[in-house]
Amino acid sequence: MADAPTPLAQADIVLASRSPRRVELLTQFLDHACGEGVVSFSIEPADLDESPLEDETPTAHVRRLALAKARVVARRHPTAGPARVVIGSDTTVDVDGEIFGQPTDANDARRMLKSLSGRTHRVHTAVAVIRGERVAETLETSLVTMVPISDELLEWYLGTGESMGKAGAYAIQGDGGVLVERVVGNTSAVIGLPVGALGDLLANVGFSWKIGA
Repeated sequence: MADAPTPLAQADIVLASRSPRRVELLTQFLDHACGEGVVSFSIEPADLDESPLEDETPTAHVRRLALAKARVVARRHPTAGPARVVIGSDTTVDVDGEIFGQPTDANDARRMLKSLSGRTHRVHTAVAVIRGERVAETLETSLVTMVPISDELLEWYLGTGESMGKAGAYAIQGDGGVLVERVVGNTSAVIGLPVGALGDLLANVGFSWKIGA
């Protein structure tokens, strides 16, 4: 007989990321699922080398990193209780099979944005959830079409400093939204954490909740 689900409000949640966007999205999800401020979580970055492996595809890259982040953090706490759950996530921009991760500097960001200008690209976000021996994973892909980015608009956006630390050198939820013409898919996944899919993963590893309660 399967164990009864654990109320999400009793979960000991660790987010294996320091991304402010993921922190915000996870907070919004938990507030919606359990009530505002009912569930808190800790933040513990995995601090991995996120460089792609040789011949690694964009989807394989994000899947590997999301799972690796969750595993690294979970293994730091071998005596954690049964309510401990670790969430790992990774996002990359895919331009015709080329991985656009976080830019190394302003010139790298400029190169990425020039390449994205006026084109449609894919954004892949993978999520992995680990609870004890249970592991659940998912991948979401969205299509993002950029406006033609003039030199003036490009230099203005680079001047905001927002490109740094963002896959593909833009933040759709920030000033970078002006660079985006349309999104086909899940905007929260483009930002960095697909909250609907996260709910499914948490259910798969044995948590339950009643929205708003």
